[in-house]
Amino acid sequence: MYFWISKSTELRTVIQKEINDNNRLKNQLLHWAQQFREVVFLDSNQYQQRYTSYDCILAVDAFTAIKTDYANAFEDVKQYQQQTKDWLFGYLSYDLKNDIEDLHSNNFDGLDFPDLFFFQPKKLFLLKGNTFEIQYLRLCDDEIESDFTAITNYPQLITNNNVTLSVVEGQQSKIQQRISKESYLAKVTEMLSHIHRGDIYEANFCMEFYTENAHLEPVEIYQKLNAISRPPFATYFKNNHQFLLCASPERYLRKEGNKVISQPIKGTAKRHSDKVSDEQSKTELAQNPKERSENVMIVDLVRNDLSHTATKGSVIVEELCEIYSFEQVHQMISTIVSTVEDATSPIEILKTTFPMGSMTGAPKISAMKIIEDLEATKRGLYSGAIGYFTPDNDFDFNVVIRSILYNAENEYLSFSVGSAITSQAVPEQEYEECLLKAKAMFEVLS
Repeated sequence: MYFWISKSTELRTVIQKEINDNNRLKNQLLHWAQQFREVVFLDSNQYQQRYTSYDCILAVDAFTAIKTDYANAFEDVKQYQQQTKDWLFGYLSYDLKNDIEDLHSNNFDGLDFPDLFFFQPKKLFLLKGNTFEIQYLRLCDDEIESDFTAITNYPQLITNNNVTLSVVEGQQSKIQQRISKESYLAKVTEMLSHIHRGDIYEANFCMEFYTENAHLEPVEIYQKLNAISRPPFATYFKNNHQFLLCASPERYLRKEGNKVISQPIKGTAKRHSDKVSDEQSKTELAQNPKERSENVMIVDLVRNDLSHTATKGSVIVEELCEIYSFEQVHQMISTIVSTVEDATSPIEILKTTFPMGSMTGAPKISAMKIIEDLEATKRGLYSGAIGYFTPDNDFDFNVVIRSILYNAENEYLSFSVGSAITSQAVPEQEYEECLLKAKAMFEVLS
């Protein structure tokens, strides 16, 4: 049974309904959304977390949009956000660093995504518990009832577990490694020499896996990836022929009212089916001096970043090196919060903390320069952030990791993984950590 509550905002007609089967509805929403050029689907997978607004969000069909390269990008999106005063969904790519500092991105880019993309959706769906809220712009609110009927009558599609990544000839496409193991070990050794010279204390070093002539069903691959990981910041993104299939466990930055929350991840351990071994793995991660050192260094960096917009004395570490468990890995996560003034622009908060410390290093600018020299691929959307702004100037963005990126137009598919390099790093162990993080992507593509 569905209960209707109708109200209106200045821009949107809002209707609330009571629903019974959340998982069925989420599946129906995702498949129904594929008719639109622009899609953002966010799923928390009912992961228990302190800071959250919705279990699932779907935004489709751009009324307005902004797409740009890094030059003046933050100012452009600031003006766009102030003019629309509405919900906006989209992403900030890692290479927006070039708008903030005198940096460059000259490495190979097979994906060719814009550096920044946001859109104002005509149609928006918000799910929290059994409450399903529909928000349509007034110009199309006469479609609410017909769309709701179409969604709830959509077949309960079952993900095809036999989907494979294939080339035009019908054979499985081989996933290639952009940097060989030998080259990876040499590059990490070179990064260690930078650390020992005092150029940096820590840096996140990443490598790409890719395939060309790729053909796949993005929804099915996303659902398989999400089912393996069930993370709190899962995202399906579509912009015409560009796709992000994301199973991220990490929040970059959230603003709710005057409070800003950052939750960097540093520290990873494998999960085990045996309970005793799994608990031992968790305990060893919590007590590992290298992993704690990595995490604490990034916490200090985040504290400094948040201080640029925080009111005096308001930056606080709520959690330090807490262990969170996910389907495949245990992660060490810290929570840092601050308070901002009412007049502080959401874009200013993002600009002064971007890119996130967990994906760069410390000191941040030196680390980003060394990363650019040693990595072989332009990061683009990988290690950037995807999320949304609300009409009330709040926002929530994840960190784009554990993700598959796909350009259907040029048939290029890519996923990258990385780890934090500190003075205690052992190149072979860092390589193994990267393979552990890549496991889910390999599993759904092979």
